[in-house]
Amino acid sequence: MLIELRGATKRFPTGTGGIHTAVRELSMSVDSGEFVAVVGPTGCGKSTTLSLVSGLEPASAGAVSVRGAPVTGIPDGIGYMFQTDAVLPWRSVLDNVATGPRYRGTSKREAREQARDWVARVGLAGFEHYYPHQLSGGMRKRVALAQVLVTSPAIMLMDEPFSALDVQTRALMQGELLRLWEGTGAAVIFVTHDLDEAIALADKVVVMTAAPATVKAEFRIELDRPRDVEQLRITEEFLAIYRKVWSSLSEEVDKTRKMGARK
Repeated sequence: MLIELRGATKRFPTGTGGIHTAVRELSMSVDSGEFVAVVGPTGCGKSTTLSLVSGLEPASAGAVSVRGAPVTGIPDGIGYMFQTDAVLPWRSVLDNVATGPRYRGTSKREAREQARDWVARVGLAGFEHYYPHQLSGGMRKRVALAQVLVTSPAIMLMDEPFSALDVQTRALMQGELLRLWEGTGAAVIFVTHDLDEAIALADKVVVMTAAPATVKAEFRIELDRPRDVEQLRITEEFLAIYRKVWSSLSEEVDKTRKMGARK
């Protein structure tokens, strides 16, 4: 198993001297080449799960391992795509994508060659020398996706990467992600609030409970690949899966709503 969390708990000190538990006794696993989407109520700790896998935050209790080894720092082969893209405003598209290889010791010439290839793969050929402020939101997301994929990651951690996009651009980027990911062998953990998105992309959907989060249920998504995410959403198979997963998720969303109303 490539990624495994066993009874992982994460606690943070609060500003008032107390302790906040973000996730509790969280157990899940992800294999190489598997696309796992994580859904749950707002603020339940989905992003914390990514922080534990990436080594950006240590577990307070339980165990987190990658390739069978405990996570004590950032494991090799991790690619992270955030909700807010991490493009550098003073660098061109080409140099933004070349940044990862350069940090890994690749020569400037080779890094730029790799970057040029991925810029073309994400559909931005001809925009290599543009700067982020000259790009649309969807184009910036393509740059961010190329930044992750250029390093050939074994693990892709994606924290609501398309949430800020309009509906049409979002669907386009979902299709692009699947096209570029399929065949890489990379494991993906994709955090999203959008159940449609989770089902359209994933091999497995993990439903988290209301905060502090733990895994409530896992659903295998038995839909053929490759997938046309726009057409898939109107099929009976998709709708049947949606109703099944939503019946589990909606209970946790309702709990979170009621907790918020009491505050």
